[in-house]
Amino acid sequence: MTIKVAIIGRPNVGKSTLFNRLIGRKEAIVHDMPGVTRDRKEGFAKFFDLNLMVIDTAGYEYSNEDNLESRMWSQTQRAIDESDVCLFLFDSRVGIQPYDEHFAGLVRESGKPTVLLANKCEGALQENSIYEAYKLGLGEPVPFSAEHGLGLSDLYQRLLPFDHKEEEDSEEDDIDFTGMTEDEINAIKDEKIKAKPLQLAIVGRPNVGKSTLMNALLNDERMLTGPEAGVTRDAITVGWEWRGHKINLVDTAGLRRHSRVESDVEKMSAANTKHAAFMAQVVILVLDADAVLDKQDLTIARQILEEGRALVIAINKWDIANRQEALQKLNDKLQTSLAQAEGVPTVTISALKKEGLDKLMSAVFKVYERWNKRIPTSPLNQWFGDMIDRQPPPLGKNKRRIKLRYITQAKTRPPSFYIFSSNPEGLPDAYLRYLIHSLRETFDLRGIPLRMTVRKTGNPFADKASKR
Repeated sequence: MTIKVAIIGRPNVGKSTLFNRLIGRKEAIVHDMPGVTRDRKEGFAKFFDLNLMVIDTAGYEYSNEDNLESRMWSQTQRAIDESDVCLFLFDSRVGIQPYDEHFAGLVRESGKPTVLLANKCEGALQENSIYEAYKLGLGEPVPFSAEHGLGLSDLYQRLLPFDHKEEEDSEEDDIDFTGMTEDEINAIKDEKIKAKPLQLAIVGRPNVGKSTLMNALLNDERMLTGPEAGVTRDAITVGWEWRGHKINLVDTAGLRRHSRVESDVEKMSAANTKHAAFMAQVVILVLDADAVLDKQDLTIARQILEEGRALVIAINKWDIANRQEALQKLNDKLQTSLAQAEGVPTVTISALKKEGLDKLMSAVFKVYERWNKRIPTSPLNQWFGDMIDRQPPPLGKNKRRIKLRYITQAKTRPPSFYIFSSNPEGLPDAYLRYLIHSLRETFDLRGIPLRMTVRKTGNPFADKASKR
């Protein structure tokens, strides 16, 4: 059984540090500035022999107005409601504060089981704060240090009663590949990979509607949205299912030009976003219909393609756009500036009105299929021979004759090919572009990055000569 654990408390008490400690990696942004975390961030953790779903939340700040703080609190409330147990952190160095007492009252009213953690207890000076914490009415506080990992065994003992073991059927996944061809083995391995959830990241500049799009797809106000630019700071992953396909949907912080990024928090957010995009399989680049593919959009798109990810472009706010002008501008930019992924799918949507979402997801899975495509060796080499007959390679850059022997697909995700030649360093780049263009058209590989490498064939007489 997986225990759902919500980490709660006022700002800057160490909630994100504890989140990172439990999941075993630095995934949540941690900074001395209060209020860095805004959305709910979830992560799986193996804590001793317990399976946890850990939820990092925004720090509680009271507000009775319709502003960012009140929207953050509503997200925290949902985390409390959905959890099995709450971990209430307070800073033992500064003692119990008024916000701690007010927040503790709200938690008691919720009726959720709560473990009280006296964080930042690295020394013995915090003893008075620990005794003072009894007045919160949340039970006995656990001396703890999220940064140094102190008190983890005590936390384990407090979480143990919430674990109800369930027997899980374990099936051996052993496959006998004896007698199979290389193409058959690769096909089985590819299907096993595709059976796993699709990693789908949503990226773009600030305020183009990424979080609104995520909420529209989920049909739930899962992400914080608002008129303020840069509301999202962490990359937030949510499990989802679309027409029977399992998906890990990732919302990310907006990416501005590097020269405009000044604060440390925004730099960490940008690094977090790029990591999420580069670890995804398909990336949706969201554009504002009134500013299609400006310089920053092109930079993001190029980085995604260079990393080998599949790309889909979503033009948002289409309901209020100058449509003809936006499409013309987009097509011009794609032809001149993104030639390395000819045929990138583009879909017009309105995230706010939930229009075009099925078309968007259909485009995502079409490009995902191409990104996973493996071409059997026989038709691949038949095509290769036809291309050489139609247009033989010219003399190499080093003025030597080039003989192209055969081609093989090294891997998928993205499709990568090796050409074996007697003179690989001499093959002109223009001839490689000619082959890649034809490969896209012949095998329907448009809109995804392709990698083609020329390798030198071995000398078939080398072994015989060495034996003499």
